[in-house]
Amino acid sequence: MITFSLEKSRVENQFLWLDYNHQYLKELRDRYSLGNLVNGEMNDLTKVEAVMNWVNCLWEHNGENEPNRFDPLYILERVSKGNQFRCVEFSVVLNGCLNALGLSSRILSLKTQDCETREYGAGHVVVETFIPELNKWKMADPQFNLVPYRNTQPLNAVELALSSKDSVDIKQSFTNSFSYYDWISPYLFYFTINFDNRVNDERSYKEKEQLMLVPLGAQFPKVFQRVHSIGNIEYTHSLNRFYLSPI
Repeated sequence: MITFSLEKSRVENQFLWLDYNHQYLKELRDRYSLGNLVNGEMNDLTKVEAVMNWVNCLWEHNGENEPNRFDPLYILERVSKGNQFRCVEFSVVLNGCLNALGLSSRILSLKTQDCETREYGAGHVVVETFIPELNKWKMADPQFNLVPYRNTQPLNAVELALSSKDSVDIKQSFTNSFSYYDWISPYLFYFTINFDNRVNDERSYKEKEQLMLVPLGAQFPKVFQRVHSIGNIEYTHSLNRFYLSPI
């Protein structure tokens, strides 16, 4: 079982999000009529699931196709022309749409314990959104169109990693006895987010300074899948550092 620190470490970097009224978010919101996906009777958790369901239905997963740019409007334009993309792009689009609707959301990159030496399939990308009424972050996986729960409470990625299989409720049905819990578990070792979560500030999410949550006793990875630099990154063992409230 992996473990982390609960130390309240000193915050040296500010987490950033675009303002709701920013022109990019307004264009995304208006062009795709995102307001029609939600209504005033929905709580934030229900809104996340409604938008995720819409994103999940836009294209079929293609793990080999990578876009030239990583902003939601560009990806959605390519999808309208028949392109299909990876888990990364599902999460980029969902993240952008949630931010456009005023929800503090961020892209979360997951990596396996052997991410430095594995040649392929060492990572997965999801989204985490802060739910004010619950005062917590919760995970959403738009590739699979699901939110993990335990005892009716939505889980963030680390809570999922620390939960036993029989305690987790995956509100989704899969064919061929596919177990999402078994599939996702190897990826729930290293957790990486950006400090700068502003959608489309002309840089890929991979080019920004990042914060990686590392289990106690684990090494700090420097490369991904043997050849890719991890990049500009701060490492922490602290859950409190990683799951700071954006409000």
